[in-house]
Amino acid sequence: MAAPETSTAQPRRSGRCDPNQQEQTDLSGTYTGKVKHGDQPQMDGTLTITGNSFTMNAGSETHSGRIVAVTTCGYTAVTVMPEGAPHAHSLRAKRVGNGLTLMSVPGEPEKIMFTTGGGTRRPRRHGTHKPAPAVTPTPQ
Repeated sequence: MAAPETSTAQPRRSGRCDPNQQEQTDLSGTYTGKVKHGDQPQMDGTLTITGNSFTMNAGSETHSGRIVAVTTCGYTAVTVMPEGAPHAHSLRAKRVGNGLTLMSVPGEPEKIMFTTGGGTRRPRRHGTHKPAPAVTPTPQ
């Protein structure tokens, strides 16, 4: 009796995204926006990222530390380790144009949010487009 065949081929994936492919993402830049941490009220802040280092100025507070961002399948995961903090924070980044939004991932015990969009979004306008009424010529 023959032994069963074993396959060493990779399983076929559908779609264009390979979750095993990831690349480090450079978020370097200076961003001005709104910051919210925990139960504190939202305040204006400036986030400066240079390579894997960051500085956040918000109100009278300044925080700095390490930041690493990795993108897989269009999702950018960010790990932030502030100097002197007992643990790192897991965030998600979204970049649109020159804007940056960082927000805590579900399950993160300390909620953190930074957005260059001002913290509030305008509702999108989804109305139906009505054609202009037809103009009938007037008899002369």
